[in-house]
Amino acid sequence: MVFLSGMIGWDEQEKIVADGFATQVRQALRNIVEVLAEANAKPEHIVRMTWYIVDKQEYFASGTQTGAAYREIIGRHYPAMSVVQVAALLEHRARVEIEVTAVIPE
Repeated sequence: MVFLSGMIGWDEQEKIVADGFATQVRQALRNIVEVLAEANAKPEHIVRMTWYIVDKQEYFASGTQTGAAYREIIGRHYPAMSVVQVAALLEHRARVEIEVTAVIPE
Protein backbone atom coordinates (compact mmCIF):
# COMPACT_ATOMS: atom_id res chain seq x y z
CA MET A 1 0.00 0.00 0.00
CA VAL A 2 1.05 3.57 -0.67
CA PHE A 3 -0.32 6.51 1.29
CA LEU A 4 0.09 10.03 -0.08
CA SER A 5 -0.94 13.15 1.77
CA GLY A 6 -0.47 16.85 1.28
CA MET A 7 -0.38 16.74 -2.51
CA ILE A 8 -0.95 20.31 -3.64
CA GLY A 9 -0.47 22.27 -6.85
CA TRP A 10 3.16 23.16 -6.53
CA ASP A 11 6.20 22.37 -8.62
CA GLU A 12 9.60 20.83 -7.82
CA GLN A 13 10.73 24.10 -6.20
CA GLU A 14 7.68 24.02 -3.91
CA LYS A 15 6.12 27.02 -5.67
CA ILE A 16 2.37 27.13 -6.36
CA VAL A 17 2.02 26.94 -10.16
CA ALA A 18 -0.95 29.34 -10.37
CA ASP A 19 -3.80 30.65 -8.29
CA GLY A 20 -6.53 29.01 -10.39
CA PHE A 21 -8.28 25.97 -8.91
CA ALA A 22 -8.19 23.79 -12.04
CA THR A 23 -4.51 24.56 -12.66
CA GLN A 24 -3.67 23.58 -9.10
CA VAL A 25 -5.68 20.37 -9.43
CA ARG A 26 -3.81 19.51 -12.63
CA GLN A 27 -0.44 20.00 -10.92
CA ALA A 28 -1.49 18.11 -7.77
CA LEU A 29 -2.61 15.15 -9.92
CA ARG A 30 0.69 15.22 -11.82
CA ASN A 31 2.52 15.21 -8.48
CA ILE A 32 0.45 12.23 -7.34
CA VAL A 33 1.26 10.22 -10.46
CA GLU A 34 4.94 11.10 -10.14
CA VAL A 35 5.15 9.98 -6.49
CA LEU A 36 3.15 6.82 -7.22
CA ALA A 37 5.65 5.96 -9.97
CA GLU A 38 8.44 6.10 -7.38
CA ALA A 39 6.62 3.27 -5.58
CA ASN A 40 6.06 1.34 -8.85
CA ALA A 41 2.37 2.22 -8.70
CA LYS A 42 0.10 3.62 -11.39
CA PRO A 43 -3.07 5.71 -11.27
CA GLU A 44 -5.20 2.59 -11.64
CA HIS A 45 -3.82 1.39 -8.28
CA ILE A 46 -5.50 4.30 -6.48
CA VAL A 47 -8.32 3.00 -4.26
CA ARG A 48 -9.20 6.19 -2.34
CA MET A 49 -8.87 9.95 -2.78
CA THR A 50 -9.82 12.71 -0.36
CA TRP A 51 -9.87 16.23 -1.74
CA TYR A 52 -9.69 19.14 0.69
CA ILE A 53 -10.89 22.35 -0.95
CA VAL A 54 -11.18 25.90 0.38
CA ASP A 55 -14.17 26.95 -1.73
CA LYS A 56 -16.89 24.61 -2.96
CA GLN A 57 -18.22 27.20 -5.42
CA GLU A 58 -14.78 27.35 -7.02
CA TYR A 59 -14.78 23.54 -7.15
CA PHE A 60 -18.17 23.43 -8.90
CA ALA A 61 -17.29 26.29 -11.28
CA SER A 62 -14.15 24.53 -12.48
CA GLY A 63 -15.80 21.14 -12.97
CA THR A 64 -15.25 20.92 -16.73
CA GLN A 65 -11.56 21.87 -16.51
CA THR A 66 -10.95 19.74 -13.43
CA GLY A 67 -12.66 16.73 -15.01
CA ALA A 68 -10.60 17.09 -18.18
CA ALA A 69 -7.37 17.28 -16.15
CA TYR A 70 -8.40 14.24 -14.10
CA ARG A 71 -9.16 12.11 -17.18
CA GLU A 72 -5.94 13.24 -18.87
CA ILE A 73 -3.70 12.44 -15.90
CA ILE A 74 -5.49 9.71 -13.94
CA GLY A 75 -7.55 8.26 -16.77
CA ARG A 76 -11.03 6.81 -16.54
CA HIS A 77 -10.35 5.23 -13.18
CA TYR A 78 -12.66 6.45 -10.44
CA PRO A 79 -11.75 5.22 -6.95
CA ALA A 80 -13.75 6.05 -3.84
CA MET A 81 -13.57 9.83 -3.43
CA SER A 82 -14.59 12.37 -0.86
CA VAL A 83 -14.48 16.15 -1.14
CA VAL A 84 -14.31 18.20 2.04
CA GLN A 85 -14.50 21.99 2.26
CA VAL A 86 -12.07 23.39 4.82
CA ALA A 87 -11.50 26.91 6.17
CA ALA A 88 -7.90 26.99 4.93
CA LEU A 89 -4.94 24.84 3.95
CA LEU A 90 -1.46 25.07 5.45
CA GLU A 91 0.06 26.48 2.24
CA HIS A 92 -1.74 29.83 2.07
CA ARG A 93 -2.04 29.95 -1.76
CA ALA A 94 -3.19 26.32 -2.08
CA ARG A 95 -6.81 25.90 -3.23
CA VAL A 96 -6.85 22.08 -3.06
CA GLU A 97 -4.96 19.32 -1.26
CA ILE A 98 -5.40 15.67 -2.19
CA GLU A 99 -4.74 12.53 -0.13
CA VAL A 100 -4.41 9.21 -1.92
CA THR A 101 -4.29 5.57 -0.94
CA ALA A 102 -3.05 3.11 -3.55
CA VAL A 103 -2.83 -0.67 -3.43
CA ILE A 104 -0.12 -2.21 -5.56
CA PRO A 105 -0.88 -5.78 -6.67
CA GLU A 106 1.63 -8.43 -5.67
